[in-house]
Amino acid sequence: MFPRTALIHYWQRLRGSDRLAECLRVLVALGGVIAYGLTGRHAAAMVPGMLGVIACALAETEDHWRSRLGTLLITLACFAGVSFAVEWLLPDPLLFAFALPLITFVLVMLGAISPRYATVAGGTLILAVYTMIEVDQPGPAAHLLSQPAWLLAGAAWYGVLSLLWAMLSPQLAVRHALARVFEALAQYLENKAALFTPVHGVDREALLLQLAMQNEQVVQALNDTRIVLIDRIGMRRPRGTTAARLQLYFKAQDIHERISSAHYPYAELADAFYHSDVLFRCEHLLRLQAHACRQHARALRLRSAPPGGGELQAALSDLRSALDSHRRLHAVAQAPLLPSLEALLRNIAAIQTLLDHDAPPLSPAQDNTLQNPGPQSLREAWQRISVQLSAQSSRFRHAVRLALALMAGYGVIHLLHPQHGYWILLTTLLVCQPSYGATLARMLQRVAGTLAGVMLGWAVLRLLPALPWQWLLIVLTGVLFFAARLRRYTIATAAITVFVVLCFNQGGSGDEVIWPRLLATLIGAAIAALAIYLVLPDWQGRQLDQVLANTLRNDARYLQQVIAQYLHGKRDDLAYRIARRDAHNADATLSGMLANMLREPGRQRRGSEDLLRFLTLAHTMLGHISALGAHRQVIHGAQSRDTVTLAGNLAVTKLEHLADALSSRQPVAGGDSEAEHSTTPHAEAVNDDTARLVLSQLGLILAQRDRLASVVRDIQAG
Repeated sequence: MFPRTALIHYWQRLRGSDRLAECLRVLVALGGVIAYGLTGRHAAAMVPGMLGVIACALAETEDHWRSRLGTLLITLACFAGVSFAVEWLLPDPLLFAFALPLITFVLVMLGAISPRYATVAGGTLILAVYTMIEVDQPGPAAHLLSQPAWLLAGAAWYGVLSLLWAMLSPQLAVRHALARVFEALAQYLENKAALFTPVHGVDREALLLQLAMQNEQVVQALNDTRIVLIDRIGMRRPRGTTAARLQLYFKAQDIHERISSAHYPYAELADAFYHSDVLFRCEHLLRLQAHACRQHARALRLRSAPPGGGELQAALSDLRSALDSHRRLHAVAQAPLLPSLEALLRNIAAIQTLLDHDAPPLSPAQDNTLQNPGPQSLREAWQRISVQLSAQSSRFRHAVRLALALMAGYGVIHLLHPQHGYWILLTTLLVCQPSYGATLARMLQRVAGTLAGVMLGWAVLRLLPALPWQWLLIVLTGVLFFAARLRRYTIATAAITVFVVLCFNQGGSGDEVIWPRLLATLIGAAIAALAIYLVLPDWQGRQLDQVLANTLRNDARYLQQVIAQYLHGKRDDLAYRIARRDAHNADATLSGMLANMLREPGRQRRGSEDLLRFLTLAHTMLGHISALGAHRQVIHGAQSRDTVTLAGNLAVTKLEHLADALSSRQPVAGGDSEAEHSTTPHAEAVNDDTARLVLSQLGLILAQRDRLASVVRDIQAG
């Protein structure tokens, strides 16, 4: 029974994988090219046709079939223009040496329009190098247009398959995107649960830093899902399955706001409730909710219904009973902390309600609009490009860097005349990333994968000399490349290296390409490493002040939107959702920037420890703002509303002042004056429970702001 159970579990994992559909398409496409080459006696078309398939698959985006048709036509037009241009210009080395960096720069800058165009531009550059590789092959002279034609035919063949797949499974990408959201939420809940362990010696600063880093994954998953949904909805009113997915997306946003909430400093809660089991029960319940999120993700992938939450309801009931008992025994001693703990319980219960019940149907009165990140006109598209035409732009610097790196690689080819030298350009193109840390990681993965691939390729040529087995391995290694390229790039590189060795062996030169492949990889990786270090290096510390200021400024806007809803009523309209998303995006940008900075050379790191403290404090402050967003309701008393307005405006103003000081690189003033502190309203000044909660959270936000100001002073002093 055990092997059968394991087999069923493995099949379910495979069926629910978001890589399965792409791998199946590549399997069919590569198999079709080989079948055409063998049955139609077009052996010369097999390798360029398969390279066209790979290039088109790399340029693919998760669009609805209508959008995918337009994207496919744009992709094929870019492929055709670049491929024919390469074949026409390649015989003239001097002219090609100027055309190559120009084409590279233009394509990279086109990526400023939208992520869709960036993906197409990347695939087009890869196809350009594939054209060089094919033209460089020894053999009888072919017709001028033959190689581009076969490359385009392979790309068009895969594009048609992809289009048909999208028509037959229009909701597949949406389901997988939402599944990734719930998986990211589950991991965030796991990390959050660890903060509630009431044990001495727990490094909560490290846990908070890990939580801030994980938030970046949640934000990215939500952003990807929004783009996929916008593509399906367009200008129409959502209905049917799309409306249900949109409801689930809004529910995931609500869960994210609630689980990112912070109601009180965790260390103080752990000390105060050290002898109670209340926090242990909170931790247990959060872990159960993480498991429920994973079940939601699995149900989305397998198109099944998530199981019931009986265990969750029992745990929630036990937590309520434990808190009631603790309140009766320690009502006086822990009176200041009990309201925060009760708010925490209400928030956890609300998360449970969201997980247990389907999202309510979309109401015509509800603002269900999603902000479309794509350009709405050609003028806007050009504006996005023109804004990036500056040395301060990371995209512009990467475009110049990559263009010069490829030009240098082309120069090395003509200086050394290495066999299969155009693989140098392919390696440089794939290794050279926008940031130093990403380039270094990709370089190590590429070299290690190529080394493993050439060893495996050498072994395969000797163990499986029969061509039918090699054709099968060509298809399987191509599929493995796409299965592993996003998460295990070393394995993907090894697979595509074996793929290349076997492809060249069909012409009898398999052994001849093994060592040139490794040499070209080493040279191309070295060029990419020198380029990222010497050509307009984009060190993260140079944009540090603006990123920190943007984080605080977006937090201030989010807080302003939250406070307004306590005065006028809860409403998840577009303005509120944009402010919330911008605050979390800024937090994620800061997290990503610091992760990249930690991989840069030591002298380029600017106060790494202080910046990690800033990230931890900023994420905790965002948690306090999210707690206010989670408990939104109207404050009815006029005096209480005025007090909350005063306190909210003060917090917003102080955050904006700190952001302005950072962006203008002005020194941050020392501690606030005693008179300013005296104007800060306290929770005891009102008799409304909701207003007390708001003022308590605003006090925590102001305290975090002061700690952030202290860290900024340390950064400026360093």
